[in-house]
Formats: sequence, C-alpha cells, structure tokens
Amino acid sequence: MRVVIMGGTSGIGLATARALRADGAEVVVTGRDQERLAAAAAEGLTAERVDGTDEKAVTAFFERFGAFEHLVLAFSSGHVGLGPVRQIGLDAVRAAFEGKLFGYLLAVQRAQVTGSVTLVSAASARAGLPGSVGLAAVNGAIERIVSPLAADLAPVRVNAVSPGVIDTGWWSFMPPEQRAAQFDAAAQSVPSGRVGTAEDVAGAIRYVIGADYVTGSILPVDGGFTVA
Repeated sequence: MRVVIMGGTSGIGLATARALRADGAEVVVTGRDQERLAAAAAEGLTAERVDGTDEKAVTAFFERFGAFEHLVLAFSSGHVGLGPVRQIGLDAVRAAFEGKLFGYLLAVQRAQVTGSVTLVSAASARAGLPGSVGLAAVNGAIERIVSPLAADLAPVRVNAVSPGVIDTGWWSFMPPEQRAAQFDAAAQSVPSGRVGTAEDVAGAIRYVIGADYVTGSILPVDGGFTVA
C-alpha cells in the first residue's frame, strides 16, 4: 500500500505517516520546510519538497509519482484568518483559502489515486466561536465538498477527519501560559475531559483509509466538542 501525505512533515500529518508506516505502508510525505523534511527523512520516511499551492510543482510531483492507493491532505494555513471579523483583512482570508482549500482541490485534480482521499478539516467548520469566521469559512468549504467529491471520484472513496483542539504546533502563535490556559478551558468544556493529540487524529485517518464501505463522511475527532 502506497500513501502520499501532503502536509506530512509535522503535527497531524507526521503522526499519520508514523502510524501508517508502522502498519507496513510505503509512505511519502511532502512539505515546504527543509528542516522538517530532513527530520522526517531522518526517521526513515520518504520526504519530498512540494509547495501544495504551486500548480506546476504539484502537477510535476504527481506525474512523476504515478498511481498510488491513498492520499491524505493535511495542509495548515496556521492562524491566518483568525480574529474578529471586523478586524481581519480579506487578504488574510484569501490566503487561508489558497493555503488549504485550493491546495486540496489542486491535489485532488492531479493525484493518480486509486483507493481513497482523506481531507483534514477542523471543528471550526461547525462551531460558533468568536474570532473564527475565517477559519470556519475555509474548513466549512472543505467539509461541504466531501459528498460531491465522493460522487465525482467514485469508486475512489473521499472522507474528511475534523479535529477539535489538538495539541500541535498550530498553537505556537500563543505564549506558553496563554496556550496552557486555552487547553485547560477546552478540556473542561468537552465530554472527553482533555484536549486531543496528533495521534488521536492519526488513528481516525488510519480508520477511514481502511474502511472500505465509508465514503462521503465527516468524522469529528474533537472529544465531543461539537455535541457538548
């Protein structure tokens, strides 16, 4: 089994690569940061530098790579687009769409995938949190395209995994004390009583990749956040 994980050099993508490799899969991760690529390669992963927003680079990568079974899209535009709606610039929102949704669509168009596509979205798509309009727009759009993509690409399966508050480098824009307080508050607000880990989300991705009768679905991995 061959798997390509775009955005696979850190956080959820890297945790997924490790989990699938432990299952015996041949895993290729892509990213833009050379240090992270080198670290992934040092772990024994095949790592290639690909800018997921660069149409020529993505096209060339997939043409060279050929057919494979499973594609995981785990891009992150970071906290671009985060903030009160009257304060964020529309350029930031456009950048968030370019960095995630449009990158996902480009990969789906170019990849010669035969088994499944798994999109990583976020619980902001279905939550009413102040300051999250930009993130909700991007992740909401990603979740909305899952069903029509599943219909368009059949028999290739298409699903999304939608994380809640996950302890990854995404939160590095916050000072440590503020981040700890945010995590404590999040843990107290969900039935699970804790924030998630990258490995929690990787387990869900691993499940949908192997679930041959699951397609067009969105799997929340949020500790109960969206049902609390």
